[in-house]
Amino acid sequence: MRVRPARPGDAETLRTAVSRGGETTVFDDTGAPILDVSAAGVREAAAAADCCFLVEEEGRPVGLALAHPDHEGAEAELLSLWVHPEFLGEGIAARLLERVAHSLREMGIERLRTTAAADAASAREFFAAKGFSHRETSDDRDGHEVVMVAPLDEFR
Repeated sequence: MRVRPARPGDAETLRTAVSRGGETTVFDDTGAPILDVSAAGVREAAAAADCCFLVEEEGRPVGLALAHPDHEGAEAELLSLWVHPEFLGEGIAARLLERVAHSLREMGIERLRTTAAADAASAREFFAAKGFSHRETSDDRDGHEVVMVAPLDEFR
């Protein structure tokens, strides 16, 4: 498998991969849609993200990570971490997250922030294993969410 920067030209193949995965949108870790899977939606998201990586297996996309630094520049938000259902459990999410962290460190970003639904124990455990710690719990339109942050200089 190969991890590489995603480009706007990847939109159509990524859209196809997400659709074949039985999904109609790429979701963030709280279940909220991050981008629609139309070629235009994927192209727009890839163009807007400062940090966007794709994992390919035999030329087809099987994972995507999008992150964007905050305006202040010290922290970035992980907007999406998606892995095709056929490839879950193969370490793709971890590889993508490591690549995002490395890229953000090179930009001078100090911390990476993500959110997980309060009842999504597996997502919180995954992020905790990567060095994320609980910052706060807040309410969103779908219930409680946990905000987690990892210092990038200690990223695992």
